[in-house]
Amino acid sequence: MKWAYAVAAVGALVLPVVLAPGQLTVFILLGLSAMAVVGLSLLMGYAGQVSLGQAAFTALGAYTSGLLSLHHAPPLLALVAAPVAAALAAVVVGVPILRLRGHQLAFATLALQILLLSVLSGAQWAGGAVGLQGLPYLSVGGFELDQDLDYAYLVVGGVLLVSLIAHRLVHSRVGRGLRALATGEMAAEASGVPVGAYRLLVFAVSAAFAGLAGGIYCFFLGYLAPGSFPVLLSIEYVVMAVVGGLGSIAGALLGAALITVVVQLLTSLATQPGMPSYAPSVLSYAVYALLLIAVVLFVPKGIVPTLRRSL
Repeated sequence: MKWAYAVAAVGALVLPVVLAPGQLTVFILLGLSAMAVVGLSLLMGYAGQVSLGQAAFTALGAYTSGLLSLHHAPPLLALVAAPVAAALAAVVVGVPILRLRGHQLAFATLALQILLLSVLSGAQWAGGAVGLQGLPYLSVGGFELDQDLDYAYLVVGGVLLVSLIAHRLVHSRVGRGLRALATGEMAAEASGVPVGAYRLLVFAVSAAFAGLAGGIYCFFLGYLAPGSFPVLLSIEYVVMAVVGGLGSIAGALLGAALITVVVQLLTSLATQPGMPSYAPSVLSYAVYALLLIAVVLFVPKGIVPTLRRSL
């Protein structure tokens, strides 16, 4: 599989130069999704926690960067604050909700996202339903990132950073405990693994990855609104993680790439003349359901783990 990583790395460096402007935007959004999905894949694959609110941490990171930059904080500091704020929020909410299991936890994380979006929609300090406008470009050492190509390579760097951190975590002492936790909670606890602490750690790391994606998104788009982070986005993240393979960094990246392309195709189809206004949402939910059913039936471990076993 090493050749596959090499091809992916070369492709990530070459593609931004050859893509058309619209395609470059899709490439950036793909990378941002990949960053959030890597964390979610770890959370679901190792800690066994199903989160339907990953986009809440993306929104939290984006609004943290946006508000700080509008209040004249250095843009780079505002970007760094995004994953930190998301991780701290995950620790605060994770202590009570990680006591839940199964569908209860899934619904609790979904409720958190709905609550956050409601607060942002009604908060004047966050721009309300209109959102934050006129956000500055990200600048580093006097160099301003004002082109899509700049953000494309920033996203590539972000995906690389997130992947390296996730890889180090999985292959560390904590990672060994997480693998034991993935095989069975009671057995891991009997072996001395601090199950609660490790679950909270992975939840915070997952949130930090999503927060970093949100921070970059804030500067790339220059505009934020609660509608930018719908519940459907969290569902997309879950589908990406499951399709690619839970607990697999490569699976998260592949799942993000496949689903992002599918979303763009669905958007193009649903916005054709004569299609109703609700067509994008209906098509998205239908295709996500079909994809999940297909994965469960034919590749229950996800695409990447299945390929690894067959090679």
